Amino acid sequence: MTAPQTGTIRVPATVGVPPVRSRLRSASSVIGLAVVRTPELTVGAIGVLTGAAFAWVPSLWYDEGATVTSAQRSWPQLWAELHNVDAVHGLYYALIHAWFWLVGYTPFTLRFPSALAIGVAAGLLVALGRRLGGRRLGITAGLVFIALPRVQWAGSEGRPYATITTLAVLLTLVGLTAVRRTRTTHRTRWWVAYGVVALVSVTFNVYLSLAVVAHAVALGWTVAAQRRAERTGRGATPLVSRRTLVRWLVAAAGAALLVSPLVLEVMAQSKQVAWISGIGERTLPQVFSTAWFGGITLYAAVAWVLMALGTAVPLIAARRRVPDVRDLVRAQAVRVALPLAVLPTSVLLIATALGKHLYSPKYASLSLPFVALLIALAVTLVRPRALLAAAVAVCLVGGIPSAVYVKSPQSKQDSTWANAASIIASERAGRAGANEGVVFGSVYGHPGTTADIIRISYPWAFTGMTDLGATKIGAESGVLWNQNGDLATTIPARLGEIDTVWFVGGTPKARNIEPETAAVLAEHGFHVEQQFRSGRVVMTEFVKG
Repeated sequence: MTAPQTGTIRVPATVGVPPVRSRLRSASSVIGLAVVRTPELTVGAIGVLTGAAFAWVPSLWYDEGATVTSAQRSWPQLWAELHNVDAVHGLYYALIHAWFWLVGYTPFTLRFPSALAIGVAAGLLVALGRRLGGRRLGITAGLVFIALPRVQWAGSEGRPYATITTLAVLLTLVGLTAVRRTRTTHRTRWWVAYGVVALVSVTFNVYLSLAVVAHAVALGWTVAAQRRAERTGRGATPLVSRRTLVRWLVAAAGAALLVSPLVLEVMAQSKQVAWISGIGERTLPQVFSTAWFGGITLYAAVAWVLMALGTAVPLIAARRRVPDVRDLVRAQAVRVALPLAVLPTSVLLIATALGKHLYSPKYASLSLPFVALLIALAVTLVRPRALLAAAVAVCLVGGIPSAVYVKSPQSKQDSTWANAASIIASERAGRAGANEGVVFGSVYGHPGTTADIIRISYPWAFTGMTDLGATKIGAESGVLWNQNGDLATTIPARLGEIDTVWFVGGTPKARNIEPETAAVLAEHGFHVEQQFRSGRVVMTEFVKG
């Protein structure tokens, strides 16, 4: 017998390959498993990625220029600067100085530490939320935190605000651990840790002292709740005892004593915040939508409603005749989060109303993790799990427009410095080794600062150029910025063999020294070759002959 002819058997390409829907389910299962098993690491990694993605795209602006010029100075020069200006940011500048020594400076390396700080803050917030209300609360709080528009801004900003959020959560987490350990042991090591973290935090930014004050309010509120429970016959083992209060007071007082010289130095430099206006018509929108929600009114309205629900529902549930454990735990989460969310802004507003102008939306950054925690308390009221996941997804999607905007080229105070620098670099590209000079005019909105800040931010565009106007060098005189001298004297003295001079400055609304520069150069045979404008930056090329 012969075997029957079978012909050619065609195997479909999809055999052995799971359908797309199955692969998607498998991928989502893996992600879900990672979130459940290692939520702190997973949420933290998401925070780093969202902060670092496209962080190199936005043009640098004034505040970031201050970071770059300070962090690139020698240690003695930085020390001299901090005795005159920006002592409040001294530790941050020192850390970025060390970072630049390791990796060098680019706009991305400037901003990456902030992305990393947001990731760490998100992971720590997950840990804090888990201790205050369980896994769901922790994961939800971490994800909501990442999605907040102001967090997206801080995570791609070469300034200390992202790290401030990290320290605020870390200090609170260490404090909560110390409180709980005090119930079971007489050891004080966690209170020593709290004092050390408080010292480092306030050294990093004095506004973090308001977090310590908020902790005092949380402790006092907890004691009041315990006494009320005892009066109604619902007393349990107290979370905060007299011993706890004494140890907190000693730790906080010790940190305050050690950090007081820095606080006095910062207060002596209070002229730095002279730009902050008093209470006015802009204050309410700043508090309502700008400080935490990026100026997005609809997002802010929804977030405030959720914060109110996240506060009210647990507190009301905990006052029932027979509250369950979950109600009591979530009420305690409110007692921790609400003072940290509300008190810093309230104190700064009161000080501003009394004539000490201290409130600016960016100074409310330390409250961002606790705003997210209050929102998460409302979101986690949703049951069952599928609906909760959908609610969290809505929160994440709601943050996408802001996340996209803060990574756009002109997202930072409409700055176009990167584009201006690229224009100059492009025009100079064909003249390698040419002897060129530059005169820096004022910057729009900052008449006391010259456009040398653009060179500091994008030095590769100005390599080899001679500054024809500066007579007072900021790094040598202990101030932030260079200052021009008498152009009629300095320009001719430095021209030498230079046959091309660039003027870089602000639009006419800035203090305009371009006409004076043009007149001096004309006396030495220079004429305008071409002129460019990028946003509020004007660039004019003068050529000899």
